[in-house]
Amino acid sequence: MRRKLFSVALCATMVAGLFAGCGNSSSSDKSSAKGSVYWLNFKPEADEALQDIAKTYEKEKGVKVKVVTAASGNYNSTLTSEMGKSAAPTLFVVGNQAAVKTWDDYCIDLKDTDVYKELSTESFNLTDADGKVCSRGDCYESYGIIVNKKLLKEAGYEVTDIKDFASLKSVAEDIHKRADKLGFDAFTSSGMDDSSSWRFTGHLANMPLFYEGRDEGWTEAPSEIKGTYLDNYKNVWDLYINNSKYDKNSLATGGYDAEAEFKNGEAVFFQNGTWEYAELSKTYGDDEMAMIPIYFGVDDENEGLATGTENYWCVNKNASEEDIQATLDFLQWVVESDEGRDMLANTMGFVTPFTTFEDYLPSNPLVQANEEYNKAGKTPVSWNFTTIRILPPWRPSERKSPTCRFSNCNRKVSERSSSAMTGMPWKPSSVQRND
Repeated sequence: MRRKLFSVALCATMVAGLFAGCGNSSSSDKSSAKGSVYWLNFKPEADEALQDIAKTYEKEKGVKVKVVTAASGNYNSTLTSEMGKSAAPTLFVVGNQAAVKTWDDYCIDLKDTDVYKELSTESFNLTDADGKVCSRGDCYESYGIIVNKKLLKEAGYEVTDIKDFASLKSVAEDIHKRADKLGFDAFTSSGMDDSSSWRFTGHLANMPLFYEGRDEGWTEAPSEIKGTYLDNYKNVWDLYINNSKYDKNSLATGGYDAEAEFKNGEAVFFQNGTWEYAELSKTYGDDEMAMIPIYFGVDDENEGLATGTENYWCVNKNASEEDIQATLDFLQWVVESDEGRDMLANTMGFVTPFTTFEDYLPSNPLVQANEEYNKAGKTPVSWNFTTIRILPPWRPSERKSPTCRFSNCNRKVSERSSSAMTGMPWKPSSVQRND
C-alpha cells in the first residue's frame, strides 16, 4: 500500500489521478457515533458552505466532520500526502477514468449503498474495469461566459445581441475600444497560474476537443488529435487577451484574480461556470447575471453551454469500518436533509442527480441559462477534457517551446498562437482542474 502511494507521488502521469473513493452498504438506522468523517474538498469556492454544513451535521448528529480544502491547483499533491497518513480522508474525489485507474485500490464499491439508490441517473458514475462504482457524481455543472448584464447595457448592448462568435467579437472589441470612457473593459484577466490556467487548458481546450470528437465519432480518448479546430481556439483566446485591461505579456507571471475583477465591475465578461454563483451572488442580484456559450465559430447557431461534472464522491476503502459508515451516513443526510439539499441546490447552485431534489431545483440565473438553452434545442457541449489528460501547471521548461502534445499531435502551438499563449501546456498528464 505504501509502495503504491510512493509511486503515485513520483509518477508525473499518475499525478493527475486526483481522487478516489468507493462504498459499503449504508443504513440510516446504523449508528455512526463511533466513527468520524474527513472530507478532502477540491473546490476552494465551496469551502465556506462545506464548513457550515459540517458544523450543522456535527451539532445535529454528534458526529465529527472535518473538512479540509486543498489549495487551488494542489489537490493532487494534497491527496497523495494525506492518503499516506494514518488519519487519511474518508471522503474525497476521483474525477475521471484516468484517476480511477490510479486510485481504484482506495475505493469501496458504492453500488450497494443507500445513498447510491437515491440517484436519478447513472450517467455520472465512474467505474473500474470490473464494473465497481468507485466514484459517483454529486452534481453536474455548466460553464460558458458569465455576463454582467448591467455593464453590458451601459455599453449599449443586451445579451440577445450576442448570438455567435462574430457578434461576441464585435461587442467585446467595441467595449475595449471605449474602456477608458466606460470605466470597464470587455474581459477579465486570463491569468496562467494554477488558480486560473485550468479555465483555458481544460475548459477552453475542451471546445476543439468537443467539435473534433463529434466529427470523428470518438468513443474514448484518442491516441492523437488532428487539431482541426485549434485555429478557433486561438481566435477565442486572442479575443480574451486582446480585449482586457491587463497586459497580455504579463499573464504568465500569474497573480491575477479574475473573479475579484468581475465582482469589482472591471469587466463585462468572465469565462467560468455555475459554481461561481455562490460567490458572485454576494455582489450581484440574479437579474444582473447571465451566461452565454463560449461561441467557437463552428456551430454557433446550435451551441449550448458546456455541461458535465468533475464533482464526485468517493469513500476510502482503507478507512475503519466505523469511519466508512459515518461517511456514508453523512452523505445520506446531505441528499435527504433540508440543510444538505439547500446547501447543494441554493447555496452552491448545483443541479444534482438525486431523486430527493425534486423540490430543490436551483433558481440561480446561471443554472437557468442552461435550462433555457436546452429548451431552445441547443446542443450541450460535453466535457471531453475529463478523458484527455491536460496538465494545468505552467512549467518553466515548457515556456520556451510549447507544443501541442495530445500524444502524437505534432502541430506546434507556438505556430498557431500569440506570444501570450507561450507555455500553454497541451500535455497528456491526467491532472484535473482544481476550481
